[in-house]
Amino acid sequence: MRIPARSVCTAIRDDIVAGVYERGSRLTEELLARRYGVSRVPVREALRTLEAEGFVVTRRHAGACVAEPTEQEAADLLEMRVLLEPLGAARAAQRRTEAHLKVLRGLVRLGQERARRGNSEDLRSLGAWFHETLAQSSGSPALTSTLGQLRHKIAWMYSVEAPAQPAESWTEHGAIVDAVARGDSDRARAITALHAERATSAHRLRFPGGDRVERVRTSQHPVNTAGLRH
Repeated sequence: MRIPARSVCTAIRDDIVAGVYERGSRLTEELLARRYGVSRVPVREALRTLEAEGFVVTRRHAGACVAEPTEQEAADLLEMRVLLEPLGAARAAQRRTEAHLKVLRGLVRLGQERARRGNSEDLRSLGAWFHETLAQSSGSPALTSTLGQLRHKIAWMYSVEAPAQPAESWTEHGAIVDAVARGDSDRARAITALHAERATSAHRLRFPGGDRVERVRTSQHPVNTAGLRH
């Protein structure tokens, strides 16, 4: 059975994000095909997709290599997320389904419970699931896809410190869901913008072969969640 190129693409992307392939390293079709147990055809297609996404570059005399983004390119990704996530939340307030709301509310309950227990690994995966579901609730496949790519690339380029007070972060998630449930797109946009801006301050740029880190400069204002349930 032929394995779809999208599955190979996902596997290679996940390994790039995880650091299995160092930045600048060559990605030969033969070795990749052997690693993932596929022919070179889906590998070739996957590499083209990953190049379009910015994870891979083609170099003369070297072929496909893992990209080496600059600090500015990395910073641009965070800025794009701060702009696009609020748009997704505003659209979700207009287009979400009851199924979306059920999942979002369930994730908030789980997140608040895990925050009380201090389980940071669960919180990280729940947070990613929350934002993915919120993006899907926007009813815009293009926006959902773009935000998904941003999340992958940000995870590749940055390490993220666990929030000192995770319960506050999940209170903010709950406030976003409340606004989305009420169909208040302006409120959903505003809360998500502040939430994304504050979360950005926890990101630390990864530098290959060095200990240097770059604190992302952003607003430190807390998200105002007062008056949500009136």
